[in-house]
Amino acid sequence: MIYNEREDLKKGMERILRIVGDDVEILDAVGLQKTFVDDLIYTAVFSDHENVRKAARWIIRRAGAAAGIHSASIQPLYEAMGRKEAAGFTVPAINIRALTYHSAQAVLRAAMKLNVGPVIFEIARSEVEYTRQRPEEYTCAVTAAAIKVGYRGPLFLQGDHFQINAGKFAKDPDQEVQAVKDLIWEAIEAGFYNIDVDTSTLVDLTKKTVKEQQELNYTLAAELTTMIRDLEPAGITISVGGEIGEVGGKNSTVEELAAFMEGYREELQQIDETMKGISKISVQTGTSHGGVPMPDGSVAEVKLDFDTLAKLSEAARETYGLSGAVQHGASTLPEEAFDRFPAVGTAEVHLATGFQNIIYESQHLPADIKNRIYYYLNKECRGEKKESDTEEQFLYKIRKKGFGPFKRDLWELPTDHLSALGAELEKQFSFLFKKLYVGDTRKVMETFIKLEEVPLKAPTGLKE
Repeated sequence: MIYNEREDLKKGMERILRIVGDDVEILDAVGLQKTFVDDLIYTAVFSDHENVRKAARWIIRRAGAAAGIHSASIQPLYEAMGRKEAAGFTVPAINIRALTYHSAQAVLRAAMKLNVGPVIFEIARSEVEYTRQRPEEYTCAVTAAAIKVGYRGPLFLQGDHFQINAGKFAKDPDQEVQAVKDLIWEAIEAGFYNIDVDTSTLVDLTKKTVKEQQELNYTLAAELTTMIRDLEPAGITISVGGEIGEVGGKNSTVEELAAFMEGYREELQQIDETMKGISKISVQTGTSHGGVPMPDGSVAEVKLDFDTLAKLSEAARETYGLSGAVQHGASTLPEEAFDRFPAVGTAEVHLATGFQNIIYESQHLPADIKNRIYYYLNKECRGEKKESDTEEQFLYKIRKKGFGPFKRDLWELPTDHLSALGAELEKQFSFLFKKLYVGDTRKVMETFIKLEEVPLKAPTGLKE
């Protein structure tokens, strides 16, 4: 059910939830988990009225807190990894572009079965736009999924590639930096306590020295870190990630890592000598986002430089106390590659397109919806097709942009289709969790991660 009037929403929650000040009390946990959380999240996403959507989102977040589900920062665990007190696994960071409520359930089911500790739910700046998911909606979809499957504990929500667009920066640097700052503010308000700032797009390889090449990158990364520290809630140190090499570009080097960290730390110390910096560093080792599509639409095999990844991770920990290096663009790699990430000390690996591919290529995605999405993309995005692209390459590259316009169509698939798609995704999540050795890491996570209560004021007019 989707509520379009706030009074109807309040009536629907009778005997299931009760609002007490700026908190929610759970009266019927079974009723909440079985049916009402579905009504809440569909209302939070699709209600016709903004005030009703906002009310449903607040209820979801506070009901999650009442159930023991809290947005959290992974910072303490990453600091422990930097001290070598936690090791042997690579944290999966999962970008959910479609069916976020249902996909997150699949993630959490797999995590609970394997006793997984750290797993990150993330969304990039570009994905926020083309999937039409603002941070608060994303937070609520993941929190509602946790309620639905009975998960309890921390949710690591992350802003991925909160990136400075080099073209827009060249035209109006102040406006582009402010756009990223606005998104950071919005994300923190929504409970994103892990933010990857990406100013690597501004690295200038034409400069003479490596430090000069990285100067704009580390200067702006420090500026955005300072803003994040000013905004983080009491009791929480937001985990901030930096980046030294743009994904899809040339492979990163230890020299570039050193130049970035030296300049970045100098910038932070000028502001506040005690300010905590980044907890991890994203690098380029041969991958590209989404993989490289071949003329027939298949994905080319990528030769990832694991030796470089190992050297960068070791340097990040040994010299700078970071958790290690972060690998992007990994979900379309061959299956045999994934257990090498923990072996070389990779702190975190980002996974996105592979899950999108599962949805599009599943027999459980009705053909009529897929055809309508492809027709829309051919009509609306035709200008993005390169002359060298085949039709198959074009559709593979662009089909991620079909998830926003057809979000409701996908969420309203028949239950049996949604369940089957969820089962396919869960199988892949389970495979990746095993390969990344995060099974049975729940106790390790709980050793370092302590849940913090962050107050959230009720929307005007919702309380009695």
